[in-house]
Amino acid sequence: MTREEVEKLLRDVKNGKKNIEEALEILINLPYTDLGFAKIDHHRELRTGYPEIIFCAGKSVEQVAEIFKLMYLKEKNIIGTRADETMYDAVRSIIPSALYYREAKIISIQKKKPAVPKSRIAVITAGTSDIPVAEEAAVTAELMGNNVLRIYDAGVAGIHRLVDKLPEIRNCRVVIVIAGMEGALASVVGGLVDKPVIAVPTSVGYGANFGGISALLAMLTSCSTGVTVVNIDNGFGAGFSASIINKM
Repeated sequence: MTREEVEKLLRDVKNGKKNIEEALEILINLPYTDLGFAKIDHHRELRTGYPEIIFCAGKSVEQVAEIFKLMYLKEKNIIGTRADETMYDAVRSIIPSALYYREAKIISIQKKKPAVPKSRIAVITAGTSDIPVAEEAAVTAELMGNNVLRIYDAGVAGIHRLVDKLPEIRNCRVVIVIAGMEGALASVVGGLVDKPVIAVPTSVGYGANFGGISALLAMLTSCSTGVTVVNIDNGFGAGFSASIINKM
């Protein structure tokens, strides 16, 4: 339930369109619904501006479908991250309007379109292998109501590929930089733009990359100011944070 919906409910009670019992019936399930295996937080949109996001990895297909079904009945926009195609098929069998973003591994149901600011979010990858994480970030940001500029495969091994795009990048309000290997691209971009940079280390790389730890440490110790770092492969976290900044 959004702030606007709560305000409308209170006005309806005040104006006699709903009685107190009807309002209580609506509000009684506002905090959360207990499914036994999950407690769905209906209050989150009121607190944070967006409904609870479903992290699908580790859940059974049946659990994911049941959560989507409940949230759909609550008239919510729904995002499910780290979802496979089997999960999507199960959700679509219940909710035909569900969409699947294969590279991002996101299931989406959009019941109402969010307001879209004029400013954009840039999503930049060092390499092509980083694109799945980038798509998780980009699609998350788009579903939350943002325009996204994608610039892929523009890493430090061929820095001219990034320089060519600097005018477009500087016109964006937030920049997400996604890199594996040694994770140097975030520092480079941070030194070239006057916008907040959200760095996402990826697990892409050879043995000494240690599954993304080398990129994570490089980004955390960046000498460029304005670089903030999220967890390894956490495209969703970057996209969500960038959306909040872009809509401030």
